[in-house]
Amino acid sequence: MHCISKFSSPFTISFRTQLKKMSSNIAKPLDGKVAIITASTDGIGFATAKQLASHGASVMISSRKQNNVERALAELQKEYGVTKVHGVVCHVSKKDDRFNLIQETIKIFGGIDILVSNAATNPTSGSVLDCEEEIWDKIFEVNVKSAFLITKEVVPHLISRGGGSIVYVSSITGLNPMSLLGAYSVSKTALLGLTKVVANDLAANNIRVNCVAPGVIKTKFASSLTENDALSEYLLQMKPMKRFGVPKEVASVISFLCSSSSSFITGETIAISGGMQSRL
Repeated sequence: MHCISKFSSPFTISFRTQLKKMSSNIAKPLDGKVAIITASTDGIGFATAKQLASHGASVMISSRKQNNVERALAELQKEYGVTKVHGVVCHVSKKDDRFNLIQETIKIFGGIDILVSNAATNPTSGSVLDCEEEIWDKIFEVNVKSAFLITKEVVPHLISRGGGSIVYVSSITGLNPMSLLGAYSVSKTALLGLTKVVANDLAANNIRVNCVAPGVIKTKFASSLTENDALSEYLLQMKPMKRFGVPKEVASVISFLCSSSSSFITGETIAISGGMQSRL
């Protein structure tokens, strides 16, 4: 015996089809915008690529490794279309890679409106005073210098579009340093200062510059913190919400900062940390 549900009637199917078409025609907050996101094939960067694309932006993702770009691109293009998302290899510390990232974005999408600087490294742990000079240089080269340089290189293209938005991804450790992450904490504090200074310099060009400071987020990058039972328990005690964040929770704030909903916000840092202390 077969039972025909009213939810599978031709009328209902037609209604759903029409509703889907109507939804696709509704303006999205980032329609017509083009975004570059560094280090965007995993974790917070990948979640940000998904969020911006879902909100209407065309997105250029990047990573140091070709296979990571291909894997992430296959997933994003399946969901958002092959014309909406592209990707290139980019080691942010290499000038030629940054140049290629920018030029490919312009070639494919016609311009740039948004820069999300997400690339970071942390090859060491422990007290800042125990950090070796070459490790210190590497941390600052990737976490701070590359953010500064790609900003300089992208800004003329934002100006040519009449304005835009830049978002730096810092860390709660930039506001409330962790002793285990000494040098990394200092580099992330530097991004807070970069945000303030660049925001002042670019306000007259209709370019807003903001920063997010994620707490401990469940990513591969933070797995040494979240997957260590004793350490994770200690960290959770510092969080009033008693849980770690997920990448989408950071991505949604970044998308807000890139949209017109935040049109009067610049030079600010938003902590996304589940209530962890966030005062410098």
